[in-house]
Amino acid sequence: MRCPFCNSDNTSVVDSRPVEDSNAIRRRRKCEACSKRFTTYEKIETIPVIVVKKDKNREQYDRAKIEAGILRACHKRPVSAAQISELVDSVETEVFNCEEKEVKSSFIGELIMKKLRGLDPVAYVRFASVYREFTDVDTFMDELRQFQKSKGKNKEKEA
Repeated sequence: MRCPFCNSDNTSVVDSRPVEDSNAIRRRRKCEACSKRFTTYEKIETIPVIVVKKDKNREQYDRAKIEAGILRACHKRPVSAAQISELVDSVETEVFNCEEKEVKSSFIGELIMKKLRGLDPVAYVRFASVYREFTDVDTFMDELRQFQKSKGKNKEKEA
């Protein structure tokens, strides 16, 4: 690391500690040539993810959009802010672990529904009704029936 004062590349690390969100490391450095100290930050470089929408448009991944959709689905439900944040973190981790530069919005939507299903059934149905674009009551009822069937299968496995 070059010294910002004298441009020497003979520097040493005096102290290292994680930054508050643990996504970076703060390092105090000392220049061996001029003895001045300075701070650097090391951060993990992530691959920017592009989301391919249903209409084939592409846009950059936006955590806030996922969070907003989940918040709407969980409105007035017994789901804490911490649970919502955990769910968003979990979805984001799976999206970035794909190591793909482009991810279909349908993949993200299905991930969210899978995770909401286990968290809160009403929030799941709310999210599914918007995501799957139910056009009438029958398609909505079909989704509810499928949800009930899968819930029954899960109870059989537990027994």
